[in-house]
Amino acid sequence: MSPRVMICGDLVWAHEEAQHLFQGIADVVRMDSPNRDDFLTGFKPGGKYEGTLAIYRHNSSADRIGIFDRPIIDALAPSVKWIAHNGAGYDQIDVAACKEKGIVVSNTPGAVDDATATTALYLMVSALRGFALAERNLREGKWKSGLSSARTHDLTGRTLAVLGLGGIGTRLAELAHAFPMRVIYHNRTRVDGAPPWCEYFGADRLDAFLAQADVLSVHVPLKAETVGLVGEGMIRKLKKGAVIVNTARGKVIDEDAMIRALEDGHLGAVGLDVYPDEPSVNPRLLAFSNATLLPHMGTETQDSQRKMEVRALTNIRDYLTKGKGIDTVPELKELVAKL
Repeated sequence: MSPRVMICGDLVWAHEEAQHLFQGIADVVRMDSPNRDDFLTGFKPGGKYEGTLAIYRHNSSADRIGIFDRPIIDALAPSVKWIAHNGAGYDQIDVAACKEKGIVVSNTPGAVDDATATTALYLMVSALRGFALAERNLREGKWKSGLSSARTHDLTGRTLAVLGLGGIGTRLAELAHAFPMRVIYHNRTRVDGAPPWCEYFGADRLDAFLAQADVLSVHVPLKAETVGLVGEGMIRKLKKGAVIVNTARGKVIDEDAMIRALEDGHLGAVGLDVYPDEPSVNPRLLAFSNATLLPHMGTETQDSQRKMEVRALTNIRDYLTKGKGIDTVPELKELVAKL
């Protein structure tokens, strides 16, 4: 009997690739549960999902069954051994519960780099130049009313501070370097292979990192230790008039502290693609003319969506044929080493 692979959530672009990847290797089934109870029941003995070995997961599945929290992970075990999440951020999966049950989780880090970095670049340009308000003015027939060059800046020669120089942060650094901008970054440790023009600021120089930033672009994953990481203290150490860009996760920034800094003028502008309680957006943010706001558009391109789908599915194929995929999340690499 062939192993079963479940498609849980949207698979939009890679239907042909999925057929090719699993032909002769696995039977592909689609999650068709209308709600969580039906989904959980499906994994019980005799249920319609019994024997599922690996799951491709898209965040859209949460609309029907919720996030992959402990109750779902408990239901998946013991048959499910691999969850291939479509996305770089995997905060909708209880990784600790997966580790306890011996379930490996993979994500799609490299596939999202370009699309998310170009989103951050747009937000940075718009925030520094005031383009969001300018477009609203034009559409409302106001032309340049209320616009002022005193509140806008060129990118050339300014300092971009990248908080988290992973794949997305590095790609943004490359794009910004073309203006050219000075690029500095903060990670827990220096990044091997970082471009030589990216200046590293360790924990002992974090205050200097913030003080020199004209733009702080946030690229850290959402974990318990990063909730509210960019808080009152960090924001107030930025120079007056600095810009914050966030394409990571909304909860990484203390939204109230950010709004206070916008209200009193400490922040010159913000560019946001993510929010703490999506799809809800704090109505206070809508009142700021110096806020460029997008509805989580970071990876919303046909090209990136296809790459993400194929990469997630390839992780499952590699697990079935080689015993492991290439994109295991850091918390579970020990599990893969034991496979």
